[in-house]
Amino acid sequence: MKRVLPFFLALAFSAPAWGQTVDDRGAKQLSNDLSRYIGKKVLDSGILKISADGDAYRIAFDFNALIRANSSKDPLTFNLVPFAMLVKPRSDGSWSVSSDLAPNAFVDVEGPHGVRFSVSGSAFSGIYDPRLAAFTSGAGSMAGMQVTSRDPKEPMDLSVGAGTSTLNASKSVGGGVDFAMTQTIADFVETAIADEGETGLKVPVTMKSPRMSTEITGSGVRTKAFLDLLGFAIVNQDEASLKTNQAELKSLLTSALPLWERLEYSYRFDGISVGSPAGNFELADLSATTGLDGISDNGKIDCRIEATGLTVPQHLLPSWSAALLPTDIELSFGGANLDLDSMLRKAIEAFDLNKNPPLSDEFGETLIADFMANNPKVVLAHSTVRNGSIEVAMEGEMTFPGKKPEARMIVDVAGYDKIVQTLQTAAKSDQQAAQAFPFALAVKGFGKTLPNGRMEWVINAKADGSVTVNGAMLKPADAVLDGPLTDPSDATAGDDDNGGAKLQP
Repeated sequence: MKRVLPFFLALAFSAPAWGQTVDDRGAKQLSNDLSRYIGKKVLDSGILKISADGDAYRIAFDFNALIRANSSKDPLTFNLVPFAMLVKPRSDGSWSVSSDLAPNAFVDVEGPHGVRFSVSGSAFSGIYDPRLAAFTSGAGSMAGMQVTSRDPKEPMDLSVGAGTSTLNASKSVGGGVDFAMTQTIADFVETAIADEGETGLKVPVTMKSPRMSTEITGSGVRTKAFLDLLGFAIVNQDEASLKTNQAELKSLLTSALPLWERLEYSYRFDGISVGSPAGNFELADLSATTGLDGISDNGKIDCRIEATGLTVPQHLLPSWSAALLPTDIELSFGGANLDLDSMLRKAIEAFDLNKNPPLSDEFGETLIADFMANNPKVVLAHSTVRNGSIEVAMEGEMTFPGKKPEARMIVDVAGYDKIVQTLQTAAKSDQQAAQAFPFALAVKGFGKTLPNGRMEWVINAKADGSVTVNGAMLKPADAVLDGPLTDPSDATAGDDDNGGAKLQP
């Protein structure tokens, strides 16, 4: 509800304020303007009602009318008090918006399934600018929320405490809208029963966190273009109309590009624990961030996960492994050189809804070939795994020349001798350590000692199947019938210290 409603509100006030007089005539005009984006059926069936309420318009949403309009063969008990928002036109053409976002409610499906949820003390207020198709400011709060799912295989109970949220937007210099949304909630608790399938075991798992926060930012988001596409979809719901007006659809799709310049989403748990019959797993901090470029000829995707203070039940692991078990992790990965702009523009220009399929298989293969010609990369940015004085750092990238993967990775370790010593001591009494110890020695034999005492392995896996580590052949090129895929000399060439990214631990 928290994520859907801001978008719904943006749709609701896409029409500009036509004056300061609030009356029945204005309510009817607002209804007509809004029908472009939600369809007349929603208004005619009473799902949405707009009326004058003092110096504002009252937009009421009747969930029971929604159920009546979408009857199902499955018996359904639905009890959700209609909620409403008040919108008041402002002198600058924007709207003041206020609402209790979600009342206490329950949704029950007859039988073993069903969901019940309740939200208490929830409210929102903000200012919406139809010229931007976005809220220039807004703030929300709630006292708490509970959700219960009675799925027979995996029932779930979720509760959160007090929460707050903010949002704002402004006109972007390059077109579209720059926006930011934040949300913070306290006392997150989720209890679920995991079904182990054929074993019939039901494993209870409880996850807790004293505080969770999220942040979403965007630059150059084409909000008005999205509304235009939505309006087109409402008017052209039947197939015949869609085919007739596909030229307009192509124009709208092209105008919406690049969709946005950049989107970033992040969340963070300030402490998290997972309880299970096996014991408690805990993290002092867990965060994740994802960044996504819009449709461009050289886009990138960036993901980063950070976890600190990992602890696991000691009885699950051999005692000697505690010195090697990672406690802090920083993992960064993503993609680069992603040419989606050329692909989409060519696809928009070429598709024909009067044909089946609208795009031929041959055309699809051509698009993929063009995409690969831009040398897209899978990237592992500088990442680390730590435990005390032991740190494993790594970075690398993978490309696909000739549709075959080719990768280069650098692994850099501090404290490798401690790893070897720990395994050597444990090998005297533990079979797992005895099996791992020779492998650790072999890996050390391929390593190169750096001036700072760390050990480094530069790994090259070429498209011909060969693999070298610090210039030493680990695996020769694959046998081929029609000659080598690459210059045979490349398979055994040493690594160039000046080539590729170097770690900076």
